[in-house]
Formats: sequence, structure tokens, C-alpha cells
Amino acid sequence: MNVLVAPDSFKECLDAFAVSDALAAGLQRGGIPESSIVRRPLADGGEGLLEVLHHALGGEIRSLSVTGPMGESVDARYGLLDSGKTAVIEMAQAAGLHLVPKDRRDPAVATTRGVGELLKHVLDLEVRRVIVGVGGSATNDGGAGMASALGVSFLDTAGKELPPGGGTLSQLNCINTDHLDKRLQNTEVIVACDVSNTLCGIHGASPIYGPQKGASPEMVRELDDALRHYSEVVHRQLGPDMLSLVGGGAAGGLAAGLAVFCGGTLRSGVELVFDAYGDMEERIAEADVIISGEGSVDGQSAQGKVVAGLGKKAQAHGKPLIVVAGRVGSNLDSLYEIGVTAIFPIAPSPMPLDAAIKSARLHLEQTGESLGRMFNALT
Repeated sequence: MNVLVAPDSFKECLDAFAVSDALAAGLQRGGIPESSIVRRPLADGGEGLLEVLHHALGGEIRSLSVTGPMGESVDARYGLLDSGKTAVIEMAQAAGLHLVPKDRRDPAVATTRGVGELLKHVLDLEVRRVIVGVGGSATNDGGAGMASALGVSFLDTAGKELPPGGGTLSQLNCINTDHLDKRLQNTEVIVACDVSNTLCGIHGASPIYGPQKGASPEMVRELDDALRHYSEVVHRQLGPDMLSLVGGGAAGGLAAGLAVFCGGTLRSGVELVFDAYGDMEERIAEADVIISGEGSVDGQSAQGKVVAGLGKKAQAHGKPLIVVAGRVGSNLDSLYEIGVTAIFPIAPSPMPLDAAIKSARLHLEQTGESLGRMFNALT
């Protein structure tokens, strides 16, 4: 039996490579020969995209000290692929939620400036293409911080620069792009985005993602109003309609900001990874069964996540797709409709989150072994 192991990372727990290794080790204990297991760690537009693309394409990973989400300096990793012609940036490296302790999270002041600093740095390296993964953000500034690092000025009625953060966008009066880095005009910018949220509204950046970034219900409303005002000024002065951009609400609106100020094109991150491997169609066709997984799986996983992208391909080839997860939520029918065959939680019993994280590798191996034994029994 040939098994394709192709999981996403388990966020704040194990990267996709560790998840793949744990499942493969369990499968071998369950009687599946190592030679029958193919591993393809995956990622969408969030954390892990850099490592997975580097693994698939080669190149090098470097780091740069940039402005973090709360204004402090952070060391952000980025990749140079394709003989230095392509750069890969994860916004979470510079402005990720994991960089901010829970008691300091505040999307009203968090900034994407460090993302712009990374972009400026790779432009200095004369890259021709930049891939920006936009998952896992601590920010809600519509990419204004990013754009300011690239030369854009966001001014209030007194002609003064706005302070960083999404909360101050309500005071925006004028945008000056005279000093926007002109090298962007000759650089392809791809935004790896795997959500369909718009910038504003009930499915917008602020209501959907603001609470996990520390926003109260009142702050959510204020941030949504501020982004709407921001989009109106952009539309009036620059032309683009940020509100209509599907996926523009990703990373607190950074996706929309990259589209407006950097000419960015939004693409599915998991499709970018499939393209990078180059052999996913072949591996899926050869597999008797596919195993994937994410830290948390529910109905929202059908919206552009790794499981969704893999499910569609598995369905097209008529292959069963088994999904394992640390947490299994509700509304799973949408996943079954797009190619997922079955979903299994890896924890043997209810347990606190900290305990589940600490024992995730063991539970993945145990689940892999159980699946291996089941596969052998059915063949």
C-alpha cells in the first residue's frame, strides 16, 4: 500500500515536517514499509510557507532585524530561491501574533512596518519576484505600516504622519505616494492568501480575526470603521477599490495593502506549494491513501486551507483522504463535500491545551500506527 503523508503544521506546536515524520513513524510501526510512504509537508499562506518552499525548491534562508508588531526589533527570516531571483517573506516573521504576549496584544496599535522593511531589503537584493505569505498576523492596519516603510505617507488633517496601527486610520486625510519605492513597478509581488475574507463588513478582517488579536467588541467596530474610512481615502485618491477584493481582509488587510501599493496579485498559498513540488499530481495518482492534518479542523478549513486544496485534488483522482487534527470542530460536511473521506482527532481523551501540545508528537505517532494497522487489515 502506498501512502502519501501531506500535512500542514500544527500551529504553536509542530511544523509540517515534524508532523510528517511523526505520522510516518507511526505508520511504520503499524506495518507500512518506509519505502511505501511518501512525505510532502505542506503549507498555505501562513506560518511554514517559507520552510516548505525552501524544502521544495532549495535556496537559502537568511534573517534581518526589522520593526516588530509592537514597535520592538525582531529577527525575521526570509528566503532566497531560484538563484536569488525569488524572495519568500512570511509576514508573521515580522508582524506575527506569536511575537506578542497575550497580555500585550492590541491590533489598534500593532504595525506591519517590518513587512515593508523586509520588502525593501529584498528589493535591494535585486530580486525579480517576491512571494509574501500573509497568515498569522497580530495587525489590523490594512498594510499601512508596510507601505510607510516603502515610502508612502499617511497624513492627518494637520499634515502630520499618522501613528502606527489600525486604530489611527480613522484620522487619515491624505495619502502621499510620491516616494513609494519605484522598484516595485518592475517586481512581481505574489500574495499567498488562503482566505476569502474582505477588508470590511461582517466577514471582514476586524470582526473575524480581531478578537484573537486582542480586540474587544467595541474595538472591533472601531477598527472596522477605520479600515472602511481608509479604503474610502484610497479609492478617492488612488483609484483601487479595496472593499471588493476577495481575500483583501487577510492579515488585518495587509493583503489589500499589498495589492494597492505593491501591485500584488493574490494567489492560493497551497497551490503555490503544489507548484513548487512539481509532482503532487503524480504522487496523488500513485497513492492508495492520503493522510493530511492540521492543528484544528472545522468547517472553515474548507476555505482555502491545506486540507481543502488537497481534498479537491484527492477527489479529482478518486483517492481517499484521511485528516488528523489536534482539535476537531463542527460543520464538517463542507470538508466531506470537497474530498475529505474521514477526520480523526489525535488525542485519546479530553485534555488541557498545554498537555495536548506537549504530547502531540506521541499522539500523532499513535494515530499513525492505528491507521497503518487498519490499512493492512483492509488489504
